Amino acid sequence: MIYTVTLNPSIDYHVWVEAMTAGTIHQVQKEWKVAGGKGINVSKVLQRLGCPSVALGFVGGFTGAFIKQQLEQDGVEHRFIPISGDSRINIKIKADQETDMSGVSPDIPEEALQQLLDQLDRLNAGDFLVLAGSVPASIPSDIYQHIMGRMNQRGVRVIVDAKGQALGNAIDEKPFLIKPNHHELGELFNTQVETVEEAVHFGRMALERGAANVIVSMAGDGAVFVNRSRAFSAHFPKQQAVNSIGAGDSVVAGFLYAHSRGMDEKEAFRFAVAAGSTTAISEGFCTLEKIEAFLPQITITER
Repeated sequence: MIYTVTLNPSIDYHVWVEAMTAGTIHQVQKEWKVAGGKGINVSKVLQRLGCPSVALGFVGGFTGAFIKQQLEQDGVEHRFIPISGDSRINIKIKADQETDMSGVSPDIPEEALQQLLDQLDRLNAGDFLVLAGSVPASIPSDIYQHIMGRMNQRGVRVIVDAKGQALGNAIDEKPFLIKPNHHELGELFNTQVETVEEAVHFGRMALERGAANVIVSMAGDGAVFVNRSRAFSAHFPKQQAVNSIGAGDSVVAGFLYAHSRGMDEKEAFRFAVAAGSTTAISEGFCTLEKIEAFLPQITITER
């Protein structure tokens, strides 16, 4: 079974305006409210691909009720732990440029965190666990590392999609997969990663730190995959991005879906890149039909 953890769920409020001008009133042309958070996004994409998962995390208040209601409408199973504070609202403004405003995270009490750990201790060998997104300030910054230590004892394969200290702490616990973008990979090693060759090099350094598989998204320059036996780069025709929200989460979901269907690492990587790309050029998440139509446009090169 696949489980996803979102410590910091949100309502993502998308608004479209012609242009942003400071100090003026803007007429919204279109709006869209959706349950957000990286782990939640992974679960939603998996559901679209016909692959069940269970979403875990914390929700509270009227915003938390909306998050649960929407996942239920989408057919995503969840076992959220209730908290007293309101889940945050993130604002995504689509104008001549895309602007994000991340809301304030609610406090997560110690007893709620312990409830989550108790849930995770019921996972079984062979299960997958996705740890994705930011860590609220009220939770210890090494929580991903702590969870992974517990999961390693149980034979659970962990995917980490985080950045900064959360990723740095977790990588030493031997995750099954990490998915940084090239900026986040560079931050992990206190450098800048700009080229495919550099992404392969520092991806292999991440393997030495403990990761089993690494996917590095390179924005318009494709993506890189490395593990201990193979390395690939993926390229595809550049297209106008419509929505950057959820593209990386779609890569994670796509790789998990492909891996669970028995694809080898090359084809799983191709499928993951197609999932992320078709989300980026759509207003919503990818679908299996869009992914399959995009696959022939991806060129995979062994490195």
